[in-house]
Amino acid sequence: MKDAQLKALLKKTQAKASQVKKPAKQAYDPTLEATKSKVEAYDSDAKEIFKEMKRREF
Repeated sequence: MKDAQLKALLKKTQAKASQVKKPAKQAYDPTLEATKSKVEAYDSDAKEIFKEMKRREF
């Protein structure tokens, strides 16, 4: 690659990376959020246990 091409590519990628990302649109019924359990957010231990269980053979 030539230096000019490299500079143009860097400028393009930097501009793309600095753009503000828009929040994702909800693709489901908003009433589901009201009925959703708050325990799911703090379930990292359960995720680790299930991940370990998937690795093992029973």
